[in-house]
Amino acid sequence: MSHKRMPKRKAAIAVGGVAALGAAALLLPNANASQDPDQATAGGTAGARILKAADASGLAGRLQKILGDAFAGSYYDSGKQQLVVNVVSGDSNVVVQAKKAGAVVRQVDNSMAELKAAARTLKTRATIPGTSWAVDPRTDKVLVTADSTVTGANWNRLRSTVRGLGSGMATLKKSSGTFKTFVSGGDAIFSQVQGGSVRCSLGFNVTASDGSPAFLTAGHCGVAAKKWSDSETGQPIATVDQATFPGEGDFSLVKYDDPNTQAPSEVNAGNGQSVQINQAADATVGETVFRMGSTTGLHDGQVTGLDATVNFQSETDPNGVDTVTGLIQTDVCAEPGDSGGSLFTQDGSALGLTSGGSGDCTSGGETFFQPVTTALQATGATLGGGGGGGGDNGAGDQAGAGDQAGAGDEAGAGAGDQAGAGDQSGAGYQAGAGGDRIGGGADPSGTGAADDGSSSLTDSR
Repeated sequence: MSHKRMPKRKAAIAVGGVAALGAAALLLPNANASQDPDQATAGGTAGARILKAADASGLAGRLQKILGDAFAGSYYDSGKQQLVVNVVSGDSNVVVQAKKAGAVVRQVDNSMAELKAAARTLKTRATIPGTSWAVDPRTDKVLVTADSTVTGANWNRLRSTVRGLGSGMATLKKSSGTFKTFVSGGDAIFSQVQGGSVRCSLGFNVTASDGSPAFLTAGHCGVAAKKWSDSETGQPIATVDQATFPGEGDFSLVKYDDPNTQAPSEVNAGNGQSVQINQAADATVGETVFRMGSTTGLHDGQVTGLDATVNFQSETDPNGVDTVTGLIQTDVCAEPGDSGGSLFTQDGSALGLTSGGSGDCTSGGETFFQPVTTALQATGATLGGGGGGGGDNGAGDQAGAGDQAGAGDEAGAGAGDQAGAGDQSGAGYQAGAGGDRIGGGADPSGTGAADDGSSSLTDSR
């Protein structure tokens, strides 16, 4: 089928732009904060630098290498625009090094090795459907979450395991929703399977290693169906090339069947607006992020954990568990059909692909995302549109997702910053007038900021 060239968007949010990201967006007041460490220091903390979240991620990666075993995680204080680095060593030289680099230094009790060991214990003793865990550097603990299906003996087992980790090592939280992959509903990309259709959201357009145009979406979407269309009754326009789910990630690479397809490097933010995607970057705990999905549209929130492990109830085995590692945990809402959709920043950094979570965009909940840097590294793809010119791989010094905080056995792999010369899509497909081009998805109707509706508890029910 032919794909019409779309007219240019009426409004596009470029790097540092001041246009709002639809009704759900937060207009970040300090989006253009200086990246030059000599230009500003944060008030109240001598030597601490004012940083963008993306710059904080890069600094965290460098400090992890410098501090070695003394590094115990880091997070971004979005209010003060500072990077906070946890250290476990009382060595004054360690503290001096971190402060000289521009970070706020916080001495904590739990080392990264101890936190990772706790996560391994959870994996061994508490891999229960409806549970997740991730290191939370803001509390210096492992945050363990159980959804509403974890009851009875399973709840007792999980609670006992958390208690066994020792005082001050983990926090147990109860979610009111149910962990699930968001693979149904929506109106972005479709595939016909036995018994009906599968619906997901397109994440980011990329150039495959052979130079052909492709896109990234969730791995559970790629496992569910091989051929994908831009409409529920339309002919397939793309074919799954690689898919990972469950296991070390939730991502798939889907190649457009027409090698001349032009795929813009942007996310459709709805209401005639788009966000130009300039690079792939690693998420930082505490930074503000935006999620676009074909069911609920644009929503925002914060990153709450990295290298998260999630235990989904198996779709094929009532007694089985689909465990996925290396994910980004957030408080952004999502619903069925949002799977595979884009997680990004206001300044145009691609961060993740929607995997799954609990709750909805009325009550809130937790949502987990596949890091884009890991998906690019695993598939050999580069960010940016293919077919009409391709995308280039840019060099960068961003830390991999696993460099920040590990929640399970598997460390999140980072591929560094990647800059695409081509264009990139958001969720789904639109047709305009002109030549062939795949663009952002149908304008979403969902607006409004995400709520965190989960009830929280500490080792009790």
